[in-house]
Amino acid sequence: MLNKTFSSKMKELRESTGLNRKEFCKKFDIPYRTMTEWELGHRNAPPYVLRLLTYYIQMQKQLAENGLDEKDLGGE
Repeated sequence: MLNKTFSSKMKELRESTGLNRKEFCKKFDIPYRTMTEWELGHRNAPPYVLRLLTYYIQMQKQLAENGLDEKDLGGE
């Protein structure tokens, strides 16, 4: 059974970063095939994966708006 809600949210999240699928997968260490299956609605990740990715991306945008990045906070 297809879950259009998860797949559309995952694709929308990726597109909000401005990254193509290959770049997104590399940045977040997600296998390309897995991401493709998620976006096509053939597979779903646990709900927390979408929440964590959403949170991380939002925090990165806020840091960027304030002229900071992960390195400024002791991250990678």
